[in-house]
Amino acid sequence: METVTSVATALLVVAGIAGLAGVESRFSRTDRRLARIEHKLDLILGHLDLHEADPRLDEVAGLARAGRRIEAIKTYREVTGAGLKEAKQAVDRMAV
Repeated sequence: METVTSVATALLVVAGIAGLAGVESRFSRTDRRLARIEHKLDLILGHLDLHEADPRLDEVAGLARAGRRIEAIKTYREVTGAGLKEAKQAVDRMAV
C-alpha cells in the first residue's frame, strides 16, 4: 500500500511539473509575440516621425543628470517597460 501511495505521489508531482512547463511555455510565446508587435509599432512610429511623450521621462532625465542612475533606470523601466540593458543605455544617453 505504501508503494502505491509513493508512486501516485510521484505521478502527481510529475504531472504538476509538466503542467507548469506548459503554462510557462504559453507565457513565453505570448511575451515573444508582444515583443514583436511592440517592435513593429515602434518601426511605424519612427517611420511617421512620431514620438510618444511621457512626462515621467523628464523625471528620468533629471534623475540621470543628478547622478541618481539606479533610480533613473528603475523609473525608465516602469514608464517604458524596457529591459534592464535598454534602460541603462537610455539613462546613459540622458546623463550627458
